[in-house]
Amino acid sequence: MKNRLIQVLALYLCWIAALLADPAPSLLPEGFVDVQQIIPTLQVDPRYYGSHNFVGERIDGYLAPRVILTRPAAEALQRVQQELAPFGLGLKLFDGYRPQRAVAHFVRWAQNLDDQRMKAEFYPDVDKRDLFKDGYIAEKSGHSRGSTVDLTLVALDAGKPVAEFDMGTGFDWFSPQSWPDSPAMTPSQRAHRLLLRLVMEKYGFKPYAQEWWHFTLANEPFPDTYFDFPVQ
Repeated sequence: MKNRLIQVLALYLCWIAALLADPAPSLLPEGFVDVQQIIPTLQVDPRYYGSHNFVGERIDGYLAPRVILTRPAAEALQRVQQELAPFGLGLKLFDGYRPQRAVAHFVRWAQNLDDQRMKAEFYPDVDKRDLFKDGYIAEKSGHSRGSTVDLTLVALDAGKPVAEFDMGTGFDWFSPQSWPDSPAMTPSQRAHRLLLRLVMEKYGFKPYAQEWWHFTLANEPFPDTYFDFPVQ
């Protein structure tokens, strides 16, 4: 009886270890994938899982440092990565699929005018009360449909990232300077933005006129559905 109990306990511990090693893969809806399972060489910096973002804290719905996308978007991104690799370049993702509850978190934050802790880094020239009017915050996001990405270019050395390209502003910088064609950028910064846009467009992504980092798959599989399952 004692040996049998030990065997059952050992099996239970193995099962728990397996779950921790591969967190909740079965919870992804059909048609969604972990991007790094499709593109192992991809760099990810999931900003909304941590506190380095314009809110200054982890965002609702981000329970693990993963980037999720629809399979067609991930496979298109894989072709972008393959195009860049021979030139010693690659992609870094900041965000992909975004739960609707995360968008609601952004809305609550934008309505709280007393919370200005990240203003200096992300919106120094914008009055927080204007974030809705100026289109920086909205009650729905294309990210929640699962085929939109926020990303940048990185230089690689032996497959390892050594530097992000100078794009003139950081990710989620609320300013007209973040517009892809902003005349405030230097020629090299504008060239970097153009390179990113051209390679993304080549593989089926549409740019966004107000954010150099934001692209949506043109033939997205869920164009009218806003999902709310957590990233975990």
